[in-house]
Amino acid sequence: MKKKKEKILTMPSLLELEKERDRERHALRWRRTFSSTLGVLIVVAALAVLAATMWVPVLQIYGNSMTPTLNEGEVVLSLKGSHFDTGDVIAFYYNNKVLVKRVIAGPGDWVYLDEDGVVFVNGQRLDEPYVSENALGETDLEYPYQVPEDRWFVMGDHRSVSLDSRTKAIGPIAEEQIIGKLVTKLWPPASLGGI
Repeated sequence: MKKKKEKILTMPSLLELEKERDRERHALRWRRTFSSTLGVLIVVAALAVLAATMWVPVLQIYGNSMTPTLNEGEVVLSLKGSHFDTGDVIAFYYNNKVLVKRVIAGPGDWVYLDEDGVVFVNGQRLDEPYVSENALGETDLEYPYQVPEDRWFVMGDHRSVSLDSRTKAIGPIAEEQIIGKLVTKLWPPASLGGI
């Protein structure tokens, strides 16, 4: 006859019970720490997305209308605001796209472009060290042109290819279209710095 093996149940020792209790406590502490850390990270990420959307949008440059100042693929940081000076680079909405151009003149200013593309604002030639080559570009406005109230006259730095306020299709930009002023390049690292 075969003998059956009997299972002998033994009571765990006090030492084993303490080890199991400590293991359970440690697991519970780890789960609490993990869930609270995850909660904090989710809140921080949501706040970062909100801040980036509301106050400091991050944009990527497409196209070459702002060369040599900005090149395709660069990532830039902008700040929300409503005061812009001549020479500031701004981003704005146009036909469900985001365009980036330079402020040439503000509300009420008179803009004149000669046949070579030299820009005059309120009778004064505009100093434009950021433009590598003047060009009249595509324009269908009559000059001198007065910028309407609450609007900004903008142009790209690469004047021969930029479509901007020189055309009636885009025209001067309304304040509600403006996303913000570009302040710094973030990417690639070699181009990191102010605009």
